[in-house]
Amino acid sequence: MDSITQIVLGAACGEAVLGRKIGNKALLFGAIGGTIPDLDVFIGRWIYDNEIQAMAFHRGFMHSIFFAIVGCFLFGWITHKLYNTRKRKNTTTLKDWSWLFFWSIFTHPLLDCFTPYGTQLFAPFSDYRVAFNNISVADLFYTVPFLLCIIILMFFNRNRSRRKWWLKAGIYISSAYMIFTIINKFYIDSVFEKSFKKAGISYNRFSAQPTILNNILWYSVAETDDNYYLTFYSLFDEKEISDKIITVKKNHDLIDMSDENLQTLAWFSNNYYNLSKKEKVGTYQYTDLRYPMLNPDDPNTSVFNFTVFHENGEWDILPFSGSPPNKEDFNKFIERLKGI
Repeated sequence: MDSITQIVLGAACGEAVLGRKIGNKALLFGAIGGTIPDLDVFIGRWIYDNEIQAMAFHRGFMHSIFFAIVGCFLFGWITHKLYNTRKRKNTTTLKDWSWLFFWSIFTHPLLDCFTPYGTQLFAPFSDYRVAFNNISVADLFYTVPFLLCIIILMFFNRNRSRRKWWLKAGIYISSAYMIFTIINKFYIDSVFEKSFKKAGISYNRFSAQPTILNNILWYSVAETDDNYYLTFYSLFDEKEISDKIITVKKNHDLIDMSDENLQTLAWFSNNYYNLSKKEKVGTYQYTDLRYPMLNPDDPNTSVFNFTVFHENGEWDILPFSGSPPNKEDFNKFIERLKGI
């Protein structure tokens, strides 16, 4: 999920492990541990010259169970050596720090597994991306209550039972919301299944996920041999199905996708993508259709798309930068969220 959420979760882990011994400093170290896996964004660009490979490195090895196990001992040992000096000597143990970093690092990819982006939890032994698709990569209903609880507990002495009470409150509230999103996912999947069936679309597979910052408006993409079918459904919709479905051509034959880098790009998208030519000769637009359009009526407003080009004997993409939402498209998004 987003960096703020991971910082909050990491801080909660730090508090649970070492809050009694070192107070608010446990929140700080836990937040650092919760941030470590996402450093692969920078490390990937340092290791790889190719943007596709750098992007694929994110949520890879540094988001794995194996890294959490190895990393907790490494970061735990370093921190223990630096912290356990002078007046602080013997106030904490190596075991304390190892557990703090294990839980703050491990819960990071575990939380990411619930998002559509996916996480290579079993790297380096498998490149399978675990993605349950039940919560957006940023969801205020999960993060804000959890954050408020963590902020409040900071004002209580480390030995006060109230501090532990607020920690539990943050964990319980966020976990309850996560359970709601999982249940909601099962319901929404059934809605989309009925919607495609009623539309006479015999799909090979489909994927569904919530749109950004909420669990109310959902998006789905169904795949056939030649096309993708895109649709939205809001919990506020009066009907029990979505009857507005957009057809998008695959156009997979525009480029020879057997190239290693392009294969990686297709794997990254779980093969939900379409291609189109751009104005500049030799460049193409690659749209990752796992992710919804900002304007539910316009497939050209897909948020996650790249410019693909061939240079120096290999295929690459321009770095994903995103762009500020068009006001009209954003208004369309809000209107669709409210239901039809």
